[in-house]
Amino acid sequence: MEFAAKNRLPTMFGLTADAEAGGLMSYSVNTADLFRRAAGYVDRILKGARPGDLPIEQPTNFELTVNLKTANALGITLPPSILLRANTVIDR
Repeated sequence: MEFAAKNRLPTMFGLTADAEAGGLMSYSVNTADLFRRAAGYVDRILKGARPGDLPIEQPTNFELTVNLKTANALGITLPPSILLRANTVIDR
């Protein structure tokens, strides 16, 4: 983050925590949803399902986080369409 800020480089990350820590934005899997879905797998296994018989699932819920504080520091104006699509906009 320090290198990117020092060199005025916009950054995009795969973890929400990175945008919260000062990155410009992140597009990541909704981890709360993953944990809920994992609990369903555990439930089925505890009820007798064989793990090898359970389907492999892909993540379906993603989150876009935009850090406006970082955008302002870099002199970047983000289009309103990005801000409207963002699940979280950090402006502190």
